[in-house]
Amino acid sequence: MGRNLQKGERLRPVDLARGHGLSTQAIRNYEEAGILPAAGRTPHGYRTYTPLHAGALRAFLALVPGHGHQTATSIMRAVNQGAVEEALRLIDESHAQLLDDRRTLQAVESALLDLEPAEASEREPTVVPGTAGTFIGPLAGKLGIRPATLRKWERAGLVRPHRDPQTGYRIYDEADVRDARLAHQLRRGGYLLEQIAPLIAQVRAAGGLEPLEAALRDWHGRLSARGRAMLAGAAELEAYLHERRPTWA
Repeated sequence: MGRNLQKGERLRPVDLARGHGLSTQAIRNYEEAGILPAAGRTPHGYRTYTPLHAGALRAFLALVPGHGHQTATSIMRAVNQGAVEEALRLIDESHAQLLDDRRTLQAVESALLDLEPAEASEREPTVVPGTAGTFIGPLAGKLGIRPATLRKWERAGLVRPHRDPQTGYRIYDEADVRDARLAHQLRRGGYLLEQIAPLIAQVRAAGGLEPLEAALRDWHGRLSARGRAMLAGAAELEAYLHERRPTWA
């Protein structure tokens, strides 16, 4: 929808839908959801829209990529109800979530940097004789934590040691040690077990740390795209607020 509409021009649902790949039913649904202001009606009951509705539609569609459909809906509904402060609060929450996601990514990358392979001399004290694994006590000592902490991490799915068939003791292989070290770094960064579990699952799914580099690059890309989408959404929302200014200023 172009911006050269005349202020008093009356538009049909199809006029709003055209150019956005939307159906006229979608336009009606957006109005009912409060995304668009209430439409006017002709004497015969047909909906009529104005350039203000076109601005609301542009703002909503620009907000969705950065904030998601649900939050974008809540933002537009608040604006159309005159609750601009509430709309701004919702936007602030989205930005705070994006910042938190960036910090999580930085914490993961920092933790991964600290997971450089240990020197052989550092590994020897924790190796179980006759196996390729490590017992819980030596591993806990190496990390500076209690064995009970490792058992708690196991219950949360952060580590998955196997049991020695003869003794029943837990044995941590190389991947388990890697996961325990990663969990330890993230816990030191203040992350909760439920936040760490999906990250370690991603390491396992990637097959190790090196394949995870591609996932981290993709993560960076998605966060950057989200940030830029928020900028685009902010510009369209500001334009819509300017059009509405006489109704809320």
